[in-house]
Amino acid sequence: MAAGVLYTYPENFRAYKALIAAQYSGTDLKVAPNFVFGETNKSDAFLKKFPAGKVPAYESADGKTLLTESNAIAYYVANAALRGTDVASQAAIFQWASWADGELLPASCAWVFPYLGIMQFHKQNAERAKSDLLGALAVLDKHLLTRTFLVTERVTLADIIVFATLIHAFQTVLEPSLRSSLVNVQRWFLTLANQPQVLAVVGPIKLCAAAPVYDAKKYQELTQGQKEGGKKEKKPAQEKKQAPAKKEEPKQAEEEEEKPRESKNPFDAMPKGTFNFDDFKRCYSNEDEAKSIPYFWEKFDPENYSIWFCEYKYPEELAKVFMSCNLISGMYQRLDQMRKGAFASMCLFGADNDSSISGVWVWRGQDLAFPLSPDWQIDYESYDWKKLDPSSPETKKMVQEYFSWSGKDSKGRPFNQGKIFK
Repeated sequence: MAAGVLYTYPENFRAYKALIAAQYSGTDLKVAPNFVFGETNKSDAFLKKFPAGKVPAYESADGKTLLTESNAIAYYVANAALRGTDVASQAAIFQWASWADGELLPASCAWVFPYLGIMQFHKQNAERAKSDLLGALAVLDKHLLTRTFLVTERVTLADIIVFATLIHAFQTVLEPSLRSSLVNVQRWFLTLANQPQVLAVVGPIKLCAAAPVYDAKKYQELTQGQKEGGKKEKKPAQEKKQAPAKKEEPKQAEEEEEKPRESKNPFDAMPKGTFNFDDFKRCYSNEDEAKSIPYFWEKFDPENYSIWFCEYKYPEELAKVFMSCNLISGMYQRLDQMRKGAFASMCLFGADNDSSISGVWVWRGQDLAFPLSPDWQIDYESYDWKKLDPSSPETKKMVQEYFSWSGKDSKGRPFNQGKIFK
């Protein structure tokens, strides 16, 4: 057996791959005691064996085998059943391992790490990562529809590697409403999580209970701790008391950074005109379309407001209807600051694997609104936009259909469902 030592820090999801594989195969794999990340892996002795200084790192009991990549280590300590007993299954396992590293890992890290305080939060990047991960999980969910495990009828390295890659996402960002749309993935994940060999390494996993909330203090405290740690190594102890005032300045700056920066709403600088958006939204919410749509045309101010049609550019990428609807909901959430001066009805036409997304938007001003604010420059580039003529019969028909959720798209697909932005 490939007995040896694994160098890693606690709760390293990459190290879990080898540790779980060792549990299944019976390999005597011990975790190196007293390992300190940033110190042990930077020491001369460690770098002599592992020049890249990366962890997890594996050293065989006889010292002849040295490995650093987590998938390679897991493969080395696994048995034949985990690796695949024929070329086809071995290739499939390799495929899923590559997919996990290329598709799941970048998206998961970009979405999860800001909430753990490891990275700064950037709204657009986080939302893109969320979309990418959910898209990848939709593929996985479809694959697992008729399967218990990824490749064979028993656990293989494919399951272990993909499972370990998803642990942080299930713990941090995949809240119940998202998991409910990934029934097969959740069933598979919980099946793996409750295997004795997995429990022995990871312990019970607490799933994310609610949508995560970003806390800027986590990142600032982590960053500040690293900075202060560096200072303590360089400064003698007596110097700590000499400059208390200098410590207050960066602290004050940090407190100022924590305060949310108010961004001016571009709509506020535009003429209000005669169209009372709030009145129309109340009418639309409380009255039947037979009354609210005529009310819209009666009150609409074409000099100070404009109507736009949008259509999703990549309908060939749309698969499950619920995932397509999530695209609309996600866009609405990210454009929350636009609600004051905009209204939209976005509709999905067709069915699973044959659908389209399009909508009618109304906002203050005559130009495309999204480029006006950095906070609004999200998702809109995934759509083609066309300004409509309010006096045109075609526009009136389109508004009627989209506001009343009826009609068909340009390819004849029937209306499936819609979402209102107000």
